Amino acid sequence: MSEENVRLGVIGLGGWGKMLANASTRAGNVDLVRCFARTKETRDSFSQEFDCKPAESYSEILNDDEVDGVILTTPHSTHVGMICEAASAGKHVFVEKPLTLTVEDANKSIDATSAAGVILQVGHHRRKQGANRRIKSMIEEGKLGEIHQLDANLSNVGGQNVRAGWRNDPEECPAGGMTGLGVHMIDNLIYLAGTVKRVSAFSKKLYGKTNLDDVTSFILEFDSGPLGFINTTYVVPKICLTAAYGTEGSAWSEEEGAKLFLQGKEETTRKEIPVEEGDALAEQIKEFSDCIKHGSKPEVSGTEGRDVIAVLQAVVESANTGKVLDIKEFM
Repeated sequence: MSEENVRLGVIGLGGWGKMLANASTRAGNVDLVRCFARTKETRDSFSQEFDCKPAESYSEILNDDEVDGVILTTPHSTHVGMICEAASAGKHVFVEKPLTLTVEDANKSIDATSAAGVILQVGHHRRKQGANRRIKSMIEEGKLGEIHQLDANLSNVGGQNVRAGWRNDPEECPAGGMTGLGVHMIDNLIYLAGTVKRVSAFSKKLYGKTNLDDVTSFILEFDSGPLGFINTTYVVPKICLTAAYGTEGSAWSEEEGAKLFLQGKEETTRKEIPVEEGDALAEQIKEFSDCIKHGSKPEVSGTEGRDVIAVLQAVVESANTGKVLDIKEFM
């Protein structure tokens, strides 16, 4: 343990909690000092694996002067309350996406952390993946020309079997895979094209093995002009795709940003070009620590997280009503 490292507590010790704990180890500027889950067996196991002290309650961590901030990987509906509690205790907050389930709760989270003077960072790590970073640079440098379309797809087979607990609850996971997967792709496309103007969505239960919709698709219109398309489903083989199509060329980020493909306007096929994959999960935790130490703003703060939630809310309502919806109605 280093005196220079930021000291964090992890709340929510399931699979993703462990992923972020391992990422914290790789970040190099973080010490995990406390952990909490509802069951003693879970927190004892986690504490042994990551050499941190278990807590019997969230309040115990918030009242610990040795803790600088918290990593929250809890059910989506709990985020707003836990963020506000942490802010009141003067603890910085890294919260796994989505920030909240409504813009109203996102605003409460932003206001609470701002008033307390603590960092709020949202775990949209996929924008940090190597190929996505390169596509962003290409757009900014004009190498792809004028962007006309973007598309993204994050899907997996997790819904082919019954999902346990809150992950099988439509109230916690509206529009099926959108809440657990698709929000990453919303953030990616906002990262590449800017804020969203309008949304038109479809979402339905087709495979039918869980309580959630199996497949969700929607069209976006960006304030900057282009159109976009996002797909997500829990019942097909793993896909992680982000692409931008411009007048001078098109670029594709695939396989979690590990592969990048480029096609110029005079070319009939695309070609793979080298890209450094990076370690997006560790980079975001390192950024969180650096922001705490220097008082700087994270790339994905509460504001960016709220932009994603506005689109998520619009997707849910559009799928339910069949309407094309303006994002400003939710902001």
